[in-house]
Amino acid sequence: MLTNGMNHDVSFSAELALPEPLKLGTRGSSLARWQADAVAAALGQRGISVEIVLIETTGDRQRDPIVYMGAQGVFTREIQRCLLDGTIDLAVHSLKDLPTEPVPGLRLAATLPRGPVRDAFLSFHRDTLEELPKGAVIGTGSLRRRTQIQNRYGNRFELRDIRGNVETRIEKLRRGEYDALILAEAGLRRLGLEPYIRSLLEPTLFMPAVGQGAIGLEIRENDHRTAERIAPIGDRNTFAAVTAERAMLHTLEGGCIAPIAALGRITMCDDSPRLFLQGRILSPDGKTMLEAEDHDVPDQAETLGYRLAQTLLQNGADRIVEQIRSLRAQ
Repeated sequence: MLTNGMNHDVSFSAELALPEPLKLGTRGSSLARWQADAVAAALGQRGISVEIVLIETTGDRQRDPIVYMGAQGVFTREIQRCLLDGTIDLAVHSLKDLPTEPVPGLRLAATLPRGPVRDAFLSFHRDTLEELPKGAVIGTGSLRRRTQIQNRYGNRFELRDIRGNVETRIEKLRRGEYDALILAEAGLRRLGLEPYIRSLLEPTLFMPAVGQGAIGLEIRENDHRTAERIAPIGDRNTFAAVTAERAMLHTLEGGCIAPIAALGRITMCDDSPRLFLQGRILSPDGKTMLEAEDHDVPDQAETLGYRLAQTLLQNGADRIVEQIRSLRAQ
């Protein structure tokens, strides 16, 4: 008897041995486990067994605010090392945490169909950001969220860093340490915590992070067998959208924690798909915000992202990027 990662017993004879289970690496948080289980279930429906391997990352161990951790990839580096050394065959990432800087020997091979992309407002006292009184304490560990709030509301609120998993953050809100939180809608819904959502922040005013709501599947660059096995669960529209977003972020050299936002969407125009990309970059104090939009065919997603980034740079984003680098160096 062989027990695979989905905990089902599979019998086989020596003459007809089943393929070895795919070893899937993931962080151990409840949200990361949900994502890994979703991938395992999708593969299982296609007869592919999976063994889930839990990996602790630097981001899991450190308690500092994300923006002050320094190097990129605090939630992915250890998982990628296990992928490179063969401990695992497949890495599952929350795509907004995956740096855009390529890791030699690895590649992003597919994405599941994208979940909700919006940010959510949580509070036990108010229904919307607008209803919060002056001086209200909002918890967010994201510089992107912080600067967009500052750009729209100035110094009206006290913006305070927060760490911990989703459940821990909600408990801190319940204890009164914060008046409100801003969290990703996708994560809340995946964990069954949508009752805590009081309202949603529309992308036109509050643009999401690059890759938000998307689950990325990373493999070794030349592992064609794994690529073939996971290909059927990939979603081409999501992959094109996040490819454009990530190309924009990479060209801006902003990194995952920078106050940079983007959203790619595919829309049918005259019976042909078009990929529309919106991009936004803010200064670290939120006072300056630059935006741009462009579109192309989905097959040109990477070129589209590069082109939009160049537009932003020509409009002054280069100066903001320098401010972001200075902030990291402090």
